[in-house]
Amino acid sequence: MVYKNNKVSDVHIAYIGGGSRGWAWTFMTDLAMESDMSGTIRLYDIDEKAAKANEVIGNHLSSRPEAVGKWKYETYSDIKSALTGADFIIISILPGTFDEMEVDVHMPERLGIYQSVGDTAGPGGIIRALRTIPMFVDIAKAIEAYAPEAWVINYTNPMSLCVKTLYHTFPEIKAFGCCHEVFGTQKVLKGIAEEKLGINEIDRRDIHVNVLGINHFTWFDYASYKGIDLIPIYKEYIDEHFEEGYNEPDKNWANSSFACAHRVKFDLFRRYGLIAAAGDRHLAEFMPGNEYLNDPDTVKNWKFGLTTVEWRKKDLQERLEKSQRLFDGEEEVELKPTGEEGILLIKALCGLERVVSNVNIPNTAQQIQNLPGNAVVETNAIFERDKIRPVVAGKVPENIKELIMPHIENHETTLKAALTCDKELVEKAFLNDPLVKGKNCTLEEVKALVSDMIQGTIKYLPEGWK
Repeated sequence: MVYKNNKVSDVHIAYIGGGSRGWAWTFMTDLAMESDMSGTIRLYDIDEKAAKANEVIGNHLSSRPEAVGKWKYETYSDIKSALTGADFIIISILPGTFDEMEVDVHMPERLGIYQSVGDTAGPGGIIRALRTIPMFVDIAKAIEAYAPEAWVINYTNPMSLCVKTLYHTFPEIKAFGCCHEVFGTQKVLKGIAEEKLGINEIDRRDIHVNVLGINHFTWFDYASYKGIDLIPIYKEYIDEHFEEGYNEPDKNWANSSFACAHRVKFDLFRRYGLIAAAGDRHLAEFMPGNEYLNDPDTVKNWKFGLTTVEWRKKDLQERLEKSQRLFDGEEEVELKPTGEEGILLIKALCGLERVVSNVNIPNTAQQIQNLPGNAVVETNAIFERDKIRPVVAGKVPENIKELIMPHIENHETTLKAALTCDKELVEKAFLNDPLVKGKNCTLEEVKALVSDMIQGTIKYLPEGWK
């Protein structure tokens, strides 16, 4: 990297999963709108054709006059050359295909176990982890061999287990996980504050929060806007609008696979006293299966969506068609702020800014004091030149700790299961998962489900499972 006039050039970013038809364009957009950095994006993907398409799309975007950030996109056919000399590494991959995800999400429905996302917790998250963890072991070994000093930013789910695997494989790795769910809850607080306080155009980043929990099951015990405590305002709003929830003005989510009226959030606040800080679709999956996800009618009553894999497949087809239009120059990537902070964090790690943002890293600094040190937790951290300093978030209340601990235990169990190809450990994780426990399934039913789900994803599992 070269520093001159408060700018940095010749930054090398390796992008594992660089053939992405979606998030890659978000990444390109943010890079194109950042004037203080430039360099090379090294696209690496097992689908090299998809990476080459993004090379064309990215270079075209960078050539546009209104793109103030100038980057060169190059496709690499092997991970060694992609990583060697990289300053930053992005990991954003789909473990397997949507056919495997269809098994993750929908096969448990035969036992009445419904999942609104299926990529983090629940049976779907556990099985997805079995095929993801071996991939992340290989990625971590490659980083250790070819780019041990690079900063590694993970966007892949299940986030906690992906980050945990990176550190388990290469303890000295400089890795962290980024997730925008906290930003979404800040936006809800922004909207409520604007309505209740009569203030227009609050900046989401001016909603200051203390973040504590694990990915997709995070909580705020502090929320403030320029000296105003927002928690009493949030409580008052819930008391007035509990039944209808909160509908974000910039989102048309009615009857959507991504529907979210934030009623699960509101209910969790009433029950536990803290602001649950993720989308309702994620939050519901961490709770017992006889609660928010008891059946489709219950889900409808709570006003959030079951994101079907059928919808995901249709969306993928639309994104493939969009990719072709972008490749052919029939459509342009829209240059407008995406709301993501990844580029801002890279900028801070380059030393151009100092940023506070939420991050997923091991709890080795005891940033959450009453959770295990080997857990991957989500809290705020300070990002500055070549350093991440986790902010001490304090303790989670005991009633919330009881909700979190089964999932932390399952992270340990699932990691061991994936590394040793041990089906009994997978069964143990299923039996400890609140979604499964809430449905009172028999041991025989759970064992049969585990066997069938493993078979449904066997194509992407190591030989030890076969």
